[in-house]
Amino acid sequence: MNLETKKVLVIGAGLAGSDAAMFLAQNGVKVVLAECKTIALNPAQKIKTFGELVCTNSLKSMSPDSGHGLLKYEMKGLGSLILEKGYEHAVPAGDALAVDREVFSQALTDTLKSHPLIEVIELEADNPVELQQKFECDYTIVASGPLTTEKLEKWITEDLSKEDFYFYDAIAPVVDADSLDYSKLYYKDRHKNVSEEEGVEADYLNAPMNKEEYEEFIAELVDAIKVPAQNFEDYKFFESCLPVDIMAERGVETARFSCMKPIGLEMKDGTLPYACVQLRKENLLGSAFNLVGFQTRLTYKEQVRVFRKIPGFQDASFIHLGSVHRNSFLNSRNLLNFDFSSKQFPTIHFAGQITGVEGYTESASMGLYVAWQILRKLKGMDAVQWPLETGIGALVNYVMTISKPSPSNINFGLLPSVELTKEERRFRKGRKKLKKAKASQRAREVFDKFIEDNRG
Repeated sequence: MNLETKKVLVIGAGLAGSDAAMFLAQNGVKVVLAECKTIALNPAQKIKTFGELVCTNSLKSMSPDSGHGLLKYEMKGLGSLILEKGYEHAVPAGDALAVDREVFSQALTDTLKSHPLIEVIELEADNPVELQQKFECDYTIVASGPLTTEKLEKWITEDLSKEDFYFYDAIAPVVDADSLDYSKLYYKDRHKNVSEEEGVEADYLNAPMNKEEYEEFIAELVDAIKVPAQNFEDYKFFESCLPVDIMAERGVETARFSCMKPIGLEMKDGTLPYACVQLRKENLLGSAFNLVGFQTRLTYKEQVRVFRKIPGFQDASFIHLGSVHRNSFLNSRNLLNFDFSSKQFPTIHFAGQITGVEGYTESASMGLYVAWQILRKLKGMDAVQWPLETGIGALVNYVMTISKPSPSNINFGLLPSVELTKEERRFRKGRKKLKKAKASQRAREVFDKFIEDNRG
């Protein structure tokens, strides 16, 4: 099959769109990549380059036996541009892959714009069916991200979904490193042993709190003024990415068992703080820190007031303050086929968070998944379902079978369970870890064989 005459329209140069565009181009398919950031940024965006990491700079764990580590293995096997540039522009973050956001984004943009088979156009998409015809493309991938533009959302709701398709997400603030009081802070990684003499080499900076400080802080979060939901809509947040102020409202101990948990963060005297705020480097220079897990609905003025109560933050200067924004996603089970093509418009595909996954690597992997399926079709082959034992296959199965749409991260609970031997079941303490290791190993083996068997 001659692919030189084939062309695919990709709407959106976020993580999913960027990976999809590069995958197709690297496989000899011409791509028209439409992006509207240079025309107008949406409320959550800060920069005009591609693949912007809005909420945090972390692409999560690289551990082989974690869900995100598994997904990275599969993405690497598909030639992910997101992972390639992520590793090239990583900043220290323990076992997590965190990146310098602006450098990472610029690198993605330069790579995509310089590819001979990718034509980048500045365009605010409205009707994908009409745009596909206009640019003489065979297929279209709508990878508009969590904040779909008004024109495209209008087409989706009027011509496709006929239903609400949104939930709210929140962004954590970023603090200027030079404005912190380091006498009240200490470096330590939760999952990485570093001696006291090497403490400054740890990737995370920590602000410890005693019981009185913590309870006062939680009370301030509860009482602080919040930004109200817009247009009379109720906030519907993703459970694993709740604003810290909502955690505070759920109970005084909630945050202490979530983003402020002290486990693994012993201080120099060997004692555990009652609670702890973790800070992760935003860039290699270490000139800014992200407040880990501190997504928030607080107004800007209240964020400055309340967050300055964190130890070491009394004179803190914030480079970016937190905010909430509306995220859009489809009821994929009702609207899409298993290859994420529209049941109503078969040549129109969807990829990324709009399909009902949550997270950076999850979104990018869905871009690769859809591009892989389209490449098969361009070669005259049928789309094929992925094994449930793989991370990508498990994510696709989740969004295509969940009865009530609720975005999900990758986790081993989405994969079929593994069997332990009688001897393995005796080790109760390490049973969970062993199951993850076995599921991860099985997934890698199944993925490798599946890709090899389906090379066209």
